Amino acid sequence: MAEPPVAGSGLRMGTPHARWVLLATVLGSGVAMLDATVVNVALERIGTDLDADFAGLQWTVNAYTLTLAALILLGGSLSDRFGRRRVFVVGVCWFALASALCGLAPDIETLVAARALQGVGGALLTPGSLAIISASFSGPDRAAAVGAWSGLSGVAAAIGPFVGGWLVEWSWRAVFLINLPLAALVVAVAARHVPESRDPAAARGLDWAGTALVGAGLGGLTYALTAAGEGGAGTSTWLAGAAGAVALAAFVLVERRSRHPLVPPALFADRQFTAANAVTLFVYAALGALFVLLVLQLQVVSGFSPLLAGTALLPVTVLMLLFSARVGALAQRIGPRVLLTAGPLVAAVGVLLMLRIGADASYLGDVLPSVVLFGAGLTLLVAPLTATVLDSAEDRYAGVASGVNNAVARAAGLLAVAVVPVAAGLSGDVQTDPTAFAGGFRTAVLILAALLVAGAVLAAAYVRRPLGAPSPAVTPAGERAVRES
Repeated sequence: MAEPPVAGSGLRMGTPHARWVLLATVLGSGVAMLDATVVNVALERIGTDLDADFAGLQWTVNAYTLTLAALILLGGSLSDRFGRRRVFVVGVCWFALASALCGLAPDIETLVAARALQGVGGALLTPGSLAIISASFSGPDRAAAVGAWSGLSGVAAAIGPFVGGWLVEWSWRAVFLINLPLAALVVAVAARHVPESRDPAAARGLDWAGTALVGAGLGGLTYALTAAGEGGAGTSTWLAGAAGAVALAAFVLVERRSRHPLVPPALFADRQFTAANAVTLFVYAALGALFVLLVLQLQVVSGFSPLLAGTALLPVTVLMLLFSARVGALAQRIGPRVLLTAGPLVAAVGVLLMLRIGADASYLGDVLPSVVLFGAGLTLLVAPLTATVLDSAEDRYAGVASGVNNAVARAAGLLAVAVVPVAAGLSGDVQTDPTAFAGGFRTAVLILAALLVAGAVLAAAYVRRPLGAPSPAVTPAGERAVRES
């Protein structure tokens, strides 16, 4: 096997080497994104085959997202310290093995445990994927590469329901087993063509305390919210929720004082970085819950087959494939503020149109207009949002900045899948009652649209600096001051 190249001064878009790097990183992160969405289409069949209630289906989604969100910050630190390509490849291999366990699961408990293991692999490969892009390209080529990565990775996420519908028609287990050959291809391309890079100034230690607190915090809150939705709001539920909130508060304090924090406080000294992550929180909360609830609405209430329910989201795939790279380049020219404001608003209009999707919904009259507007909004915001996060961090923080943003996105989706169904009255065996599910879906749609509007307001108010403009410098002394404050 040929020795992979070493990262140099920057790859140029359009060159063969750049195409190989994009293929490996897009396909690697795409496998994780594909799995995160493809499983949503399989939920109805999984519930029937494994005799699972709605809480079991929530945990099938949330077990993966929980470990992903809890460990993705550690994954970013590991990639900066030990090599972004190396950690990326380890993550892909781990993800593939966990996928095999998911495909062989005999009951819902085993499936949930295997999904948690999948999240560990996703936490290793996801930040490494984007950090490889950031370290391998520079200047305008980096913005174009991020746009291409965002668009093509977004395509993987959007095409997931379509692929999942096709596979579920055969067997829901196939949605997991399909990851094995894809992972093998990623490993082969990465080993031969992806340059290795790392942060020479990375801390020698790892923040295990911070990692444990994030996991405990998100786990406690997710358990409490899910149990509350199932009528289990007893003393243990309240204690779990309180413990989770305390753990997350303790995480903030630990990070301020740690010598090698998962989240360097200096990152949030940049106002634009903070604002971009706040926008991510609201937008990805809406996306996380929507991708779960919409495909269930189409199957349970509208009577669509899994294949047709997955196909309903195909316009999102087409729009992101055609325009995300161009939108990334546009953000480089005009700045991200307008796009990050308009994108969530357009997506919110598309979500509100989903109120028309009921028992007698037609694809052309009810589903297609809402999905097209929703996809247009995603296309406007995904690439500029990613580019803004990376542009707001120093190069030496590439891995951890990517990890922070991914952690925010996954945690938002995790908590939304736990909270929104509770707020909308979706619990018990509601997936077997079309009338009850339809009522809950209408309430959920209003909540999700409000989250998107909140993201747009934040972007308009706080995302100000053009891409490539110098950010306020943070000196070592200033960084220590942030930690000690």
